[in-house]
Amino acid sequence: HVQLVESGGGSVQSGGSLKLSCVYSGFSSSYHAIGWFRQAPGKEREAVSVIGDDERNIYYAKSVMGRFTISRDNVKNTVYLQMNRLEPKDTATYYCAESRVWASGLPWVADQVSHWGQGTQVTVSS
Repeated sequence: HVQLVESGGGSVQSGGSLKLSCVYSGFSSSYHAIGWFRQAPGKEREAVSVIGDDERNIYYAKSVMGRFTISRDNVKNTVYLQMNRLEPKDTATYYCAESRVWASGLPWVADQVSHWGQGTQVTVSS
């Protein structure tokens, strides 16, 4: 069955960095975009970034553009989210998500997600 397992969350000070990993397995289809959402307490889940199966199509939310970098290693079945210059507003639970329908030019929204990871907590202190 499909599994998405996140790791790499933690607590850092403002300006610090973290690298999240999402190991995926069990997919039956040949195409799947993998990305990240986040949800802070009392707030709606927010799209962060997504990368297509071919690694060329990428989307970033404006709030993270220039600070976060998404990448994937299809040999290791892993998607990474390098987060630099972290700010307290980045504090949230980060969820890995898989979509079979996302493509470049489309918005990255929860309705497109087929499978979710369990989440990893990121806390940024000022």
